[in-house]
Amino acid sequence: MSKRVFGLIASSLIFAAGIGGYCVKMMKAVQPGDVYSNQGEAPNTPSEDQEKMLAVDSNGLSKATAVIQTTRGKIKFKFYTNDAPKTVHRIVELIQKGFYNGLIFHRVVPGFVIQGGDPTGSGTGGSGTNLQAEFNTRKHVPGTVAMARAADPNSADSQFYISLGTHLDLDGQYTVFGQVTEGQEVANQIQVGDRMTSFTIEP
Repeated sequence: MSKRVFGLIASSLIFAAGIGGYCVKMMKAVQPGDVYSNQGEAPNTPSEDQEKMLAVDSNGLSKATAVIQTTRGKIKFKFYTNDAPKTVHRIVELIQKGFYNGLIFHRVVPGFVIQGGDPTGSGTGGSGTNLQAEFNTRKHVPGTVAMARAADPNSADSQFYISLGTHLDLDGQYTVFGQVTEGQEVANQIQVGDRMTSFTIEP
């Protein structure tokens, strides 16, 4: 590792609680940490019903709405199906399996992001299926929903975050797959340990 890269890593403010965790960093630099490598099978092929449900409008957002019922209220978001198709279909698959029900938000940085989707609650767990990065042109604005990852760009699994502000320095480095359409004020109130009591999809 070069001294320059090491210096970036050492000085970067990162949203993490330990080496190897899935996280969202706060500035452009190589993210430290070992790659989470519990590689699983590829996501299933989307069904015809999923295709119809995830068809997009003129803004690129899906007809379907994801609904996260938290201990502080509901957060609703729609999917950018065309911008991150593999990611969207995998997240929908996990939602329909009930994977996220009962999980907590394990990281919260006020004004930055809230993050959840780890069944261990430690920041290092996932579903066991890593996803290929689908970096796109969607911007990090309040309510952006995107995948957390480790150092490997293709290490995103089940953990996701919701942006609490505008963070354009994250653009192009994380797979943006959705946008909050209702309940951003709830997202702003989330605290570490708050639970997703249910996570469902409204067609």
